[in-house]
Amino acid sequence: MNETAAGHDDRDVAEAVTAMLDAYRDAWNAGDADAFGDLFTADATYVIFLGDALLGRDAIRENHRDVFTKWQAGTTLAVRPVSINRLSDTVISVLTVGGIDTDPAAITIDKFQTFTLVRGDSGWKIAAFHNTSMAAWNLDRYNRAD
Repeated sequence: MNETAAGHDDRDVAEAVTAMLDAYRDAWNAGDADAFGDLFTADATYVIFLGDALLGRDAIRENHRDVFTKWQAGTTLAVRPVSINRLSDTVISVLTVGGIDTDPAAITIDKFQTFTLVRGDSGWKIAAFHNTSMAAWNLDRYNRAD
């Protein structure tokens, strides 16, 4: 994993990213659209792998009510960072890989995601998220047991 801290403590960056990814995973796995939405800034953007864009925390929250009760009900999320870059004291860019399945043991890592995290008065929030399908030639790289 690439971590750039620009003179800042790498542990602070890693802790912020770990806490956010854990909260993101926990909200997804619980199917909790409210907790999921609370992770985002009021004006966040969220691009789903199918090519649709959600604008704002409320749209993200409401969309995920259906995601969690219809299309992806009962799924478990896997997500892990590939690259972490602290862009300033208040902005972190994180490239992750992930996947979902109803069987946690069967999750295939088949997506790349980019998170832009911003720190405000209420702590770290997701300001932008982009999810895209992984090209076939990357599947082995990110799914092999190391």
